[in-house]
Amino acid sequence: MDIPSSWASYTAAWLTTLALILLSRHLRRRWQLNLPPGPKPWPIIGNLNLIGPLPHRSICELSKKYGSLMSLQFGSYPVIVGSSVEMARAILKTHDVTFAGRPKFNAGKYTTYNYCDITWSQYGPYWRQARKICIMELFSAKRLESYEYIRAEELKAFLRDLYDLRERPVTLKDHLSDLSLNVISRMVLGKKYTQKTEGSIVTPEEFKKMLDELFLLNGAFNIGDSIPWVNFLDLEGYVKRMKALSKKFDKFLEHVLDEHDERRRGVEGYVAKDMVDVLLQLADDPNLEVKLERHGVKAFTQDLIAGGTESSAVTVEWAISELLRKPEVFKRATEELDRVIGRERWIEEKDIVNLPYIDAICKETMRLHPVAPMLVPRQCREDCKIGNYDIPKGTRVLLIHMEAEPEGIKRTIRLPGSGPKRTLVSQPKPPEIKQTPSQDTQVFPNIHATSGHAPH
Repeated sequence: MDIPSSWASYTAAWLTTLALILLSRHLRRRWQLNLPPGPKPWPIIGNLNLIGPLPHRSICELSKKYGSLMSLQFGSYPVIVGSSVEMARAILKTHDVTFAGRPKFNAGKYTTYNYCDITWSQYGPYWRQARKICIMELFSAKRLESYEYIRAEELKAFLRDLYDLRERPVTLKDHLSDLSLNVISRMVLGKKYTQKTEGSIVTPEEFKKMLDELFLLNGAFNIGDSIPWVNFLDLEGYVKRMKALSKKFDKFLEHVLDEHDERRRGVEGYVAKDMVDVLLQLADDPNLEVKLERHGVKAFTQDLIAGGTESSAVTVEWAISELLRKPEVFKRATEELDRVIGRERWIEEKDIVNLPYIDAICKETMRLHPVAPMLVPRQCREDCKIGNYDIPKGTRVLLIHMEAEPEGIKRTIRLPGSGPKRTLVSQPKPPEIKQTPSQDTQVFPNIHATSGHAPH
C-alpha cells in the first residue's frame, strides 16, 4: 500500500523540480535581456492593474513616463509599446517581416471565422495571398475607378437630404455614417442595407447594430487574451457576445453569397459587379496558391464592410468640427474650391490633386484625430533588436498615437504639399515646441491631438 504513494510522491517531487528548473531558465534568460524600460510587473496579472477603462489613455500616460519604446507585461505575455514616429518606422518598415505576426485573440477566433479574414490572419501563404488579392483585385485603380459613379450618386443623395433638412438641426454623424455605409455596401455587396427593402434578411437598424457590436468587440480589452487559463470563464462576457454576433453575421453573409451565386449561375463570361462577385470568382480559381474557401469569402466580405464605414464618417465629422472652430481655415478652403472648381459644377474625384489645401486639412485631421488610437496588435515572430533593446520572440507589439507631440519635435505643414511633416530638433536640451511656418499657413494650429472619440 505504501509503494504507490511513494511513487506518487517521487513523481510529484520530480515534476516540481523540473518545473522550477524550466522557470529559472526562463527568468534567467529574461534577466539577461536588455528589455525596454517599463513598470515592474506583478505576478500573474503583470501590469494589467495599470490599465484603466480606456486602455489607450492608460498606455499613453505610461509612455510619457517610460519613453517611446516601453516594455509591459499583460498577464502571461510580454508587450512592447511604440509611441513615436521612429518606433513606428522601426516596427512597420525596418523590421516589418519580424513583426508581421498577429496574436491569437478571441476576437479573431470567434468573429472572423477562426482567423480567416485579412486583419487577424497569421503571417504566411494565406496572409500573403490575401494581401495580393487586396492590391491586385479589390483595390486596384481600375476597380476603384469603376465604382466612382456609386460614390458620386451617394454623395449627391447625402447633400440632397441635408438640403431638405436645412431648417432643422441634424445629427451630422448619423448622415455621414449612412453615406459611408451606402457607398461601401454598394461597392462590396451590390446594394444598400440602410433602407428597408422587400426580402431583406436584416433591417437597417439590425445591420448597424451588428457593425457597432463588431467594432466594439474587436477593440475590447479582453482579460482572457492576456491570461489564457481564465479564458474559459469569460469574465467580461465578451466571448459569449462574439459567438452570438458571429451567428448573426454568418446568417447575413450566407444570404448575400447565395444571392450572388444565384445571379452568376449559368451566365457565360459573367462580369463581376461588386467585390463579393470578385471574391467568389477567386474562390472558383483552381490556380490560387491557397484555396479561398467559402468561410474565407465571408470573412473578407465582413472586413470590407467594417473597414470603410465608421472610420470615414468619424474622420469627416472631426474635419468639419475643426473647420467650424477655425473660420479662417474654412474661408481659405472655400476660396480654394471657388478658385479651382467654381460654383457651376460638382467637385469630382479627379479634382482632388488640384486642391492641396483641402488635402492638407484631411491629412491633418487624420493626424490629430486618428480613428484607431492603437493599431491592431502585432506579434514578434523571432528574436530581434530595436536600437539597444532586445525584443524576444512571441512579444506582443502595440503602436499607439500619442495625444500630443513629444518634446523635441516640431511640426510643419507644407502648403501646397502633402500635409504634416515631423522633424527632430537636435539640440542639447529639449527645446520648446515650435510651429513653423507661420500660423497663417497652418491648417489647425494650437490644437491638441485626441483619439478614439468623435467630437461632441
